[in-house]
Amino acid sequence: MSPVPALRGAEAPRNTVILGDCVRVMASLPAGSVDFILTDPPYAARYRSRDGERLIGDDRVDWLEPAYRSMARVLRDDALCLTFYGWHHPDAFTQAWKAAGFTVVGHLVFPKRYASSVRYVAHSHEQAVLLAKGRPPLPRVPANDIGAWHYTGNRRHPTEKSPLILSPY
Repeated sequence: MSPVPALRGAEAPRNTVILGDCVRVMASLPAGSVDFILTDPPYAARYRSRDGERLIGDDRVDWLEPAYRSMARVLRDDALCLTFYGWHHPDAFTQAWKAAGFTVVGHLVFPKRYASSVRYVAHSHEQAVLLAKGRPPLPRVPANDIGAWHYTGNRRHPTEKSPLILSPY
């Protein structure tokens, strides 16, 4: 694979979705050039949909530390990162966040009306943590840590999240 060319100044993307390996793409971005990060990475859960579809990279955790270090590098000082994560490897996620210099400042839960899977318990919620780089200012009106879940039907991705779950409620 050839390296992603560095993007500077007017070339740097704004309000853009970039498809690619996140660590390689972030390496092309200037340090401190991102105001906020929202990510829904693979949970390292060996996901398999009801029709047998799998997610690439969802069977390992070795990418976590490089990815979160890259996020911390491109995120501006005193800013936030909201990341969904899986309960399957909380130690690996927590270690990656700490190694990158993030502080956990919030935990959000999105109860579902259905179970994504059932094993020892019925898995009927999604969760995310709010990570801080530095000391971001407190909001005038803090968000509730329990939000409404809006099912998308997973038409575009097997673990798709609706933007509505992050709308003010």
